[in-house]
Amino acid sequence: MPGQTDNQTGPARRFAANAALYPFASHWLDLRDGGRIHYVDEGEGPVLLLLHGNPAWSFLYRKIIPRLSRSFRCIAPDLPGFGFSTAGRGFGFTAREQAGAVLDLIDALDLSGASVMMQDWGGPIGLWAAQQRPERIDRLIIGNTWAWPFDRRGPRLFSALMGGLPGRAAAYAFNGVVRFFFSKGVVKPLPRDVFAMYLAPFRRRAARKPTHVFPRELTAAEPFLRAVEQGLPALAGKPALILWGDSDFAFKEHERARFRALFPHHRDVTLHGAGHFIQEDAPDAICAAIEDWTGARSPNATPN
Repeated sequence: MPGQTDNQTGPARRFAANAALYPFASHWLDLRDGGRIHYVDEGEGPVLLLLHGNPAWSFLYRKIIPRLSRSFRCIAPDLPGFGFSTAGRGFGFTAREQAGAVLDLIDALDLSGASVMMQDWGGPIGLWAAQQRPERIDRLIIGNTWAWPFDRRGPRLFSALMGGLPGRAAAYAFNGVVRFFFSKGVVKPLPRDVFAMYLAPFRRRAARKPTHVFPRELTAAEPFLRAVEQGLPALAGKPALILWGDSDFAFKEHERARFRALFPHHRDVTLHGAGHFIQEDAPDAICAAIEDWTGARSPNATPN
């Protein structure tokens, strides 16, 4: 596979990973702009592309990959500036640029027949990529996300605060964006070693810019989000699995109902007691739902 390396011979990681929590081999793809995408590639079978949002990285899927890789080829990239991935010169960390990087990965790995799981910013990014390459993406797994410009006051106010001067100051002063999301975005507080892994990519102040750009993009990326919205009807015929945490502070029934209406061939699963980061709060329920939906029941799966 293009750009593939292992932990021993590949580019140096930006920080040390806790191998007990993140025991995956590293794979890399060099981008045309000088950036380098890091991704996990585990298992064999139909492709399952796992996309994260802000301020997460592929670590978010660490509880899901071991089980689903028994039935799928699980590919989980880090967006440029997140996790172990680096950005090229002049990269602005905008939603459109991030979506372009994901598309480059899809093309470089020559993915086909893929299912793509999307949450948070992974939603508009993944749906845009599916619109660009509908022949490569067969199924959509949609969890606590959105795919259109916001018309509600709450998200626009959040964008102004977290993506404006207060958010920038908090990010550079004490990693405030990461601390906010991973305290408010989960139902059960994260263990200290897990929280440390979410902070690790942004220990250096110079590395924290991506975390406050994405909140700004909630409104600044309106042209991109409008394009994603306009392209949704072209995806309406694809099977969709809607996985929705019912305790999310960000995305509620309003967004869920829109996805139900957009995708008539959908299955809708409530993740009871799961917050914004459903991968943290409900990994077993997510795995079981995907296995049941695809008919790929994993041997020795943990009952839910």
